[in-house]
Amino acid sequence: MTQHTRTITILAEEGLHARPAKQFAQTAKDAGITVTVATEGGKPVNAASILALLSLGAGKGDTVTLTAEGTDAEAVLDRLQRVLTEGHDGGGE
Repeated sequence: MTQHTRTITILAEEGLHARPAKQFAQTAKDAGITVTVATEGGKPVNAASILALLSLGAGKGDTVTLTAEGTDAEAVLDRLQRVLTEGHDGGGE
């Protein structure tokens, strides 16, 4: 399988904390594929783990690298990117 990687700057006001972390982790878990996230120079953590995400301490303006491997990896990265750039509510839905 091909590994897909995407580097994203967090634009969501809340960063990757509390509700956004919960939505991000749930989206990664629901994908059913392996997804990791890492801050610049940091060790990748399981994107489906809320505690692991919170341990990153990633806030607005920080850059993270997402890596996904499996079926529909690009689509999964698209969904996760929206959480980080639009906020936990999907940008006004």
